[in-house]
Amino acid sequence: MTPPIGAQRAVLTLSCPDAPGIVHAVSELLVDAECTIVESQQFGDPSSGRFFMRVEFARIDGTALDVVDLRRRTGEVSDHFSMTWRLVDASDRQRVVLMVSKFAHCLNDLLFRNSIGELNLDVVAVVSNHPDLGRLADSYRVPFRHIPVTRATKAEAEAALLELVREENVDLVVLARYMQILSDDLCKQLEGRAINIHHSMLPSFKGARPYHQAHARGVKLIGATAHYVTADLDEGPIIEQELIRVDHSLTPDQLAARGREAESRALARAVRWHSENRIIVNDTKTIVFQ
Repeated sequence: MTPPIGAQRAVLTLSCPDAPGIVHAVSELLVDAECTIVESQQFGDPSSGRFFMRVEFARIDGTALDVVDLRRRTGEVSDHFSMTWRLVDASDRQRVVLMVSKFAHCLNDLLFRNSIGELNLDVVAVVSNHPDLGRLADSYRVPFRHIPVTRATKAEAEAALLELVREENVDLVVLARYMQILSDDLCKQLEGRAINIHHSMLPSFKGARPYHQAHARGVKLIGATAHYVTADLDEGPIIEQELIRVDHSLTPDQLAARGREAESRALARAVRWHSENRIIVNDTKTIVFQ
């Protein structure tokens, strides 16, 4: 049964050892709570033996959901199946910090998409190790925080970032071309709530001017990878990738421009899916219910 337009919705995501009766138990829970399923996706991973599920639902009559009671009911069901689960109001906006250095394309893309309602974010701050993009943040009326980073001040800078994350109750940190390597300790503290973007030509073309290196080698495909941040540099669970075919006619600068397009698209999708609770980490991989 379809709920009325504008009805409050909630999202339940879960993972557990695969076993008979999981879908039935979740459906029964929602029926007992007088809810109807709006969207449901599931996946059983044969390699890990785990089951993953995302269910979006609303009250049958469109009235307000009792999220506290629903969490209580889910907890009772989860014990039987050893579930790891999360239940949230679908309208809750993610409180986000966007981190950037000097390249503006990903930052501008995310701020624009959010300004037109494409993303469900409250951007509490743009943080940068350079002052250059302060005017861009100001144009979207987002607070800008300049936190310089040197080898001598790295620990102090990371402490300032964590203080901001705690004070603002930040749900997600997005490295929108932030060109600093985070310490292992900071990666652990932000585990599961920090997303990074980089070109997909790693590890072949490391360091400066990767697109010039790619041009010199005559690459035919370029792209970008959005992933969760871990202490293993650029090796966290992949959320999304974008691929663009190129040819000999493009200059290095044109390759870089195509690369910026790929980075912006991949990062925007990853951030949107995270904010809509569509991602579940499965060891070194992700399950993404698009």
